[in-house]
Amino acid sequence: MPYVWGASGPNSFDCSGLTSWAFNQAGVSIPRTSQAQANIGTRINSLSDLKPGDLIIMRTDLSHVGFYAGNGQILHSPKPGAVVRYEAISTSGMPFMWGVRIG
Repeated sequence: MPYVWGASGPNSFDCSGLTSWAFNQAGVSIPRTSQAQANIGTRINSLSDLKPGDLIIMRTDLSHVGFYAGNGQILHSPKPGAVVRYEAISTSGMPFMWGVRIG
């Protein structure tokens, strides 16, 4: 699905629209914005402690969020002109701030 700012699925997503939509599909309600999602659940400060399904908070202004997919990968809707995709966290071009475990 393509990135569209402010979109919350299912035909297009921005980053926090993807994460909030996915959790909603599992019957879990989380806030809509990346900044609000950064402050819920249990904070995980180390990449090595992340588990698949944890949220990954990126950028110093907390303006990006995705899912940890395992093996150093993020599943996210990264930017205009891109689509929802898996990408190495190390090559995403966005600094990792922390993870969030829901539940």
